[in-house]
Amino acid sequence: MQLYNTLSAKEREALIDKAGKDRLTISFYKYAHIGNPRLLRDYLFIHWNHLDVLGRIYIASEGINAQLSVPSENFNAFKDHLDSISFLEGVRLNIAIEQDNKSFLKLKVKVRKKIVADGLNDASFDVTNRGVHLNAEQFNTIIEDPDTVVVDMRNHYESEIGHFQNAITPDVDTFRDSLEIIEEQLAEHKEDKNLVMYCTGGIRCEKASAYYKHKGFKRVFQLEGGIIEYTRQVRQKELENKFLGKNFVFDQRRGERISEDIIAQCHQCGEACDTHVNCANEACHLLFIQCKSCAAKMENCCSESCKEINALPFEEQKIRRRGKVVSNKIFKKGRSEVLKFKKSGPTKSDVR
Repeated sequence: MQLYNTLSAKEREALIDKAGKDRLTISFYKYAHIGNPRLLRDYLFIHWNHLDVLGRIYIASEGINAQLSVPSENFNAFKDHLDSISFLEGVRLNIAIEQDNKSFLKLKVKVRKKIVADGLNDASFDVTNRGVHLNAEQFNTIIEDPDTVVVDMRNHYESEIGHFQNAITPDVDTFRDSLEIIEEQLAEHKEDKNLVMYCTGGIRCEKASAYYKHKGFKRVFQLEGGIIEYTRQVRQKELENKFLGKNFVFDQRRGERISEDIIAQCHQCGEACDTHVNCANEACHLLFIQCKSCAAKMENCCSESCKEINALPFEEQKIRRRGKVVSNKIFKKGRSEVLKFKKSGPTKSDVR
């Protein structure tokens, strides 16, 4: 029985073009006790592969975290299948603001220890004792309160291209890094400030809000459904949009335009730009921000050395990569020393 991809990304891309059908990009998560994650993984792969679902799905004993795309014509069947699974019945689906038929090109359903790498010992606190969920209107109201501190629970490369007005944006590489930094910065305000958190789709805030309540914060809130759901409600209800720039997303699109503000800069020339790309040199693949002018000049590479390597015949590039582990620059997104205008240095809080 086939439980893996048989097509390459390029082959899948060609099939999508040939089909000429619209696809929906969707994300959802659910914390739940899953007794046999491997069994669920295989079950979902079989059914979703049949529906032509593509995406990246993580399953752990604590729940499921999914980012995927599905043909529009199969959406109802996909939703019916979710509803047939007891703990996923009625789960909120975050539908992308901007659609791209090629947001995902493979179906990857993986079993992990956790659905979000948070580095926390969940046994030490009650993960179900979460903060108060806020809809878009409530969120807009509370962040105007002078006793509110708004915290971006995402990583530096996400908040760099877009964030809420006046939000604290920790300059961190991982979610786990931000937890202690925020606790330290706000240590004196555990009782007198509203701690309001947000992230892309809500999943990081689910765990973070319980963690901060465990750490003694008394007034903990989180944006329900994250930036994605906030944007949907703002547009549907014609509310004031308090988000600036783009929302970083973890698929081929790399970002959704939420407002026309461009708050970031090209990492190579410093011009206003918020377009994330990966270095064309497969041995590097660094994620960074690059404007169209630099993309043309650097041939989609992050440095002159990568540009030289990428110009070599493909077989020569393969020989050079043989036996080498990809540098951790790929995980230090936007941190390479070759980037003159990269964002660096911790962002300090102005909380008083």
